[in-house]
Amino acid sequence: MNKLALYLFWVYQWLIAAPVMLVATFITALVTMIGCQLSSEYWGYYPAKWWSRLWCAMHFVRVRVRGREHIDRATSYVFVANHQGAYDIFSIYGYLGHPFKWMMRKGISNIPLVGTACRAAGHIMVDTKSASGLRHTIEDAKHKLDDGMSIVVFPEGRRTDDGKMGPFKPGGFKLALEFGLPVVPITIDGSYRVMPRSTFNVRPGTITLTLHPPIAPEDDGHDYERVSRLAREAIESAL
Repeated sequence: MNKLALYLFWVYQWLIAAPVMLVATFITALVTMIGCQLSSEYWGYYPAKWWSRLWCAMHFVRVRVRGREHIDRATSYVFVANHQGAYDIFSIYGYLGHPFKWMMRKGISNIPLVGTACRAAGHIMVDTKSASGLRHTIEDAKHKLDDGMSIVVFPEGRRTDDGKMGPFKPGGFKLALEFGLPVVPITIDGSYRVMPRSTFNVRPGTITLTLHPPIAPEDDGHDYERVSRLAREAIESAL
């Protein structure tokens, strides 16, 4: 895309797409909060799924998914993905094709309306400032990881500044081993080019999600460093 076309797209992004998505976000949050009074499994996932797809479509972002044959819809997993940019969220929410809860920082629950919808949907909030944060996370997750419900974690904890992967935090891997769940690495490639951390302007493009074969936990349930290393190697292999 040449500079003139990009500048025209940014005018469209802020004058047309942004107001549409603001209204769509409000409606999605409201529908989620109301619907989750009936079923958080359905209403906590599908409204946000279609909201994410709309977000990608409105900004001319295409998402391709490879490796869906590696996962079983009836099985619970801990999905771990690299974190290139804001569109990681829209890509996974819209196109993973497997119901899940996010494992997210507790501070997100303070965002007006969106935070309320996240709590209603049953996403797992982690208090990173508390020494007992992981234990509270495990207790919360016990009631949600069944019938194929899974968790998605960004083990880097934050979006990359330069497009390269940062160190992985152990929380998601410890959670997987605590419950004996397989870990599925997801490579996100292209999100950094679409919208890096340093800007709010979008560049239309293609994001590829690669789902790798599940990594089974060891019988002793304590070797999270091995699982973390294997997950990182798998993610790097598709970048």
